[in-house]
Amino acid sequence: MSSELLVDLGEDPATAQLGQLKLSTLEDQHWPPDESTLSKSETDVSQGFDPGSPHLPWDHPFYDIARHQIIEVAGDDNFGRKVIVFSACRLPPQHQLDHQKLLMYLKATLDQYVESDYTLIYFHHGLTSENKPSLSWLRDAYREFDRKYKKNIKALYIVHPTMFIKTLLILFKPIISFKFGRKINYVSYLSELEDVVKCEQLVIPTRVREYDNKLRASLKPSAQPLMSPPRSPPLPDQVFGVSLTALRQKDPDGDPVPVVMRDTISFLSEQGLEIEGIFRRSANVTLVKEVQLKYNSGATVNFRDMEDVHLAAVILKTFLRELPEPLLTYQLYNDIVNFTSVSSDNQAEVMKSLVESLPEENYASLRYLITFLAQVSANSEVNKMTNSNLAVVFGPNLLWGRDNAMSLSAIGPINNFTRTLLDQQHLVFT
Repeated sequence: MSSELLVDLGEDPATAQLGQLKLSTLEDQHWPPDESTLSKSETDVSQGFDPGSPHLPWDHPFYDIARHQIIEVAGDDNFGRKVIVFSACRLPPQHQLDHQKLLMYLKATLDQYVESDYTLIYFHHGLTSENKPSLSWLRDAYREFDRKYKKNIKALYIVHPTMFIKTLLILFKPIISFKFGRKINYVSYLSELEDVVKCEQLVIPTRVREYDNKLRASLKPSAQPLMSPPRSPPLPDQVFGVSLTALRQKDPDGDPVPVVMRDTISFLSEQGLEIEGIFRRSANVTLVKEVQLKYNSGATVNFRDMEDVHLAAVILKTFLRELPEPLLTYQLYNDIVNFTSVSSDNQAEVMKSLVESLPEENYASLRYLITFLAQVSANSEVNKMTNSNLAVVFGPNLLWGRDNAMSLSAIGPINNFTRTLLDQQHLVFT
């Protein structure tokens, strides 16, 4: 993985230099070809899209964009930051896509997360002369994303970069700030992403995986990059990635609420309620791994000794996200995604019925978590974490589809359900 600095001539003159880019002339020239010698099959447009699935309704303004699944959210990375994935191979031909609407859709996705630290992963393979946007659109898109979007993006990973994308970044050097340039990283092989995010939680397009395999096969054995390590069997005292039922069986007291949730929430209740932006900041990945290893080794973890509120917050989110099945369970996925169709008068009753149908461990853990988050929200004047903000952070960690990633069309209803659960928790858990 490599990072290249894209330095401008200054922060403020960037707008003036836009006029010096002869984009109209550049667009008349041939685009630099992708380096791939592999066959370029038709653009992956998710032909298997099911209109009956919980996607946006056909009359929604973003329907034509969402159905291609170009943009997805894939939980948190190893630092506790939300992961946004953009797959170029899913872009349809230019004449079939409203690029202005695509930009609006991307902004609508990011708007939910820009107040928190986040990571953007761009799968470049599959961008062809038929589906690549114009240079002027790319320029306007960069200008459209003001400081609000750029401030908290901690890294942009460009996977399988070609000469085209590298040339493009050179062309845009005059308008890319020094700070943003330092966040851009080139990733040659999928296995390199493991340092950032667990690849199994990403819905990586088949074309991208096949291309990665062919790149590996073309290398000499001595130059082969390391493959992603296979998932090791759980340790005897494993806590992360283990079902709630198994954790309860191993707990000395048979407590249905896992020890990680008890430890983190206890500490955060004492020291985190008045921390501004709690749950929005990332943590040191080395410390996160050390704490996970301690739990998985059966050791006692005392967050009071570490005095790091954001570390405890990330550990809590990571634990929830690494459950083999989401806390709200796959069984309730459709009910929750379609919850918006329930009238406001019946929402508390329907939600109570759904929650009470959960397995005992899930119900107890959910109640424990939501009761705590209600305390966080009660201090929102200080910590800035309202029910809506908490729902954006925790929604994707409480429920996801069986393929792990979610489009904007699914995230909205899940976050809405989570916010309503927080609003109505005094009625639901009675």
